Amino acid sequence: QVQLVESGGALAQPGGSLRLSCAASGFSFSSTYMSWVRQAPGKGLEWVSTIASGGRTYYGDAVKGRFTISRDNANNMMYLQVSSLKVEDTARYYCARPKRIGLGSGRNDWSYYDYWGQGTQVTVSS
Repeated sequence: QVQLVESGGALAQPGGSLRLSCAASGFSFSSTYMSWVRQAPGKGLEWVSTIASGGRTYYGDAVKGRFTISRDNANNMMYLQVSSLKVEDTARYYCARPKRIGLGSGRNDWSYYDYWGQGTQVTVSS
């Protein structure tokens, strides 16, 4: 069965960096678009970034220039390097598999994705 397992979340200071990881199994990872999304307490889902099977990357405006998405198809892994962290980056970060290829509308809704992991918590505080 499909499994997505995130790790790497932690408490970080403003301006700091973390590397989030997503281990995928149970499907053809190398041929699939993959995404990171996040949800802050009391707020809705926010799309963060997507990486195509071939490596093309897309970012939300809130994280562009600070976050970097990457993937290792040989090992079924996806990563999110989060840098220059801000307090407003505090959220639970999820690895998610979009239902479609390309970058469609509705990315801030869980229905856009067919699988996601349990999430990893990133807290940014001084």
